[in-house]
Amino acid sequence: MTTQILNSRTGSKLPPGPPCHLFGFPELFKLGRDYLGHLQGLQQRYGDVIYMRFGKYRDYSFFHPEQLRELLLSGHDRMIRWERATEVFAAVHGHSVLVAEGKAWNEKRRMLQPGFSPKRVAGFAAAMVEAGSAALASWPDQAQLDLDFEQAMTRVTMDVIMRTLFSSAANAEARLAEEAVRVLSIEGMKEMYWPKSAPLWAPWKTGKRRSMRALDALIRQHIAARKALQGETPDDLLAMLMQLRHEDGQPLSDTELRDECMTTFLAGHETSAAALTWWGWCMAAKPETARLASAEVDRVLQGRTPRFEDLPQLEYLSQTIKETLRLYPAAPALMSRQTTEAIEIAGLTIPAGALIRLTPGVTQRDARWFPEPEAFKPERFAPGAPEIPRGAYMPFGAGPRVCLGSHFAQTEITLIAALLLQRYEIQAVPGEAAPQPVLNITLRPAKPLRLRLLCRA
Repeated sequence: MTTQILNSRTGSKLPPGPPCHLFGFPELFKLGRDYLGHLQGLQQRYGDVIYMRFGKYRDYSFFHPEQLRELLLSGHDRMIRWERATEVFAAVHGHSVLVAEGKAWNEKRRMLQPGFSPKRVAGFAAAMVEAGSAALASWPDQAQLDLDFEQAMTRVTMDVIMRTLFSSAANAEARLAEEAVRVLSIEGMKEMYWPKSAPLWAPWKTGKRRSMRALDALIRQHIAARKALQGETPDDLLAMLMQLRHEDGQPLSDTELRDECMTTFLAGHETSAAALTWWGWCMAAKPETARLASAEVDRVLQGRTPRFEDLPQLEYLSQTIKETLRLYPAAPALMSRQTTEAIEIAGLTIPAGALIRLTPGVTQRDARWFPEPEAFKPERFAPGAPEIPRGAYMPFGAGPRVCLGSHFAQTEITLIAALLLQRYEIQAVPGEAAPQPVLNITLRPAKPLRLRLLCRA
């Protein structure tokens, strides 16, 4: 049985946790090697609140649903994003809504919220279906396809964000952006474990330097082209961003416009690509579930392409997606918070300056809230199923900083999944091992995921 230890500085009790010798470097190494697996093991050993010490940081991990909700909702105004994480993200995103804090964040969030409302997202559904249909039509016309499914889903969602943000189909520059996003995700995760990032001119930063240049050029090129456009302009996300006004009536500056476009572009396809990749694997691993979802799609759509209005009727398909996001949330570890003042929670006093680590990816695999947590069971989300405790399932976060594009992503994922099931039966490739998740900002397979697609006659 674990016991609390005494904080020699304050005399208060500390939660149990692993001995963090040598400034915590051994624990950091374990987190870097398998972040989610190591935290899950610590939670099973020490409980729902864990204390660790990493150099100057006092680090508290919380795993109970009630604690997660309390921190993200009522504790929101007493925490900021972990400063090191914001530094890493700001190198690419600038000072967008993703990294802004305080008054700046409040204003950005207020301005952006209407652009991602359900009504606004409904207007993008046709572009999502168009992009998905075009991608599937470009695949070889064969009865059987063995393809890199992760790459295929990345390309589909890249085309979706290009059409909805810029009203432009994906081109060669967008294909370069796919690789750039992958490189920056890997590099960003590595940098989280260092107190400072090496300067971009460092010889070993060639990949990051090239990737940032490619993304920046893509964004700025589309902004410049839109500003030079005469007459009627497309009604897309870029138009929405250009119409935003600060409280003083001023539009976004060129730098602000670039930063918000960058975050919309990156977040708008990366999480959806990851979710669709894992959904494809879940369908391949559970053929009977896939058959039920396909039958529903056939019954609802009757052979036509899906529309936004069809989503409420695709109930079972939605359940398969929710269960996929439970097992493989695109963002299983929320950006760590840093307390700006003391917080009382779980009978503890968390001091100002402490790190708060929130990991829904562990909570969502807890047998207390999800019996047989490793099993893929879409019926968990069926009407009449046992109620899931609030805070136990939050694939898009919760509280004031809940993912701004969650409705966009869920709509996109469902429409593209329906298109796939209309055309193909998804199978595992014989002899291929099950994919192993790895956290590089988003959750992706450690190796390219190959799946077999059988054309449905």
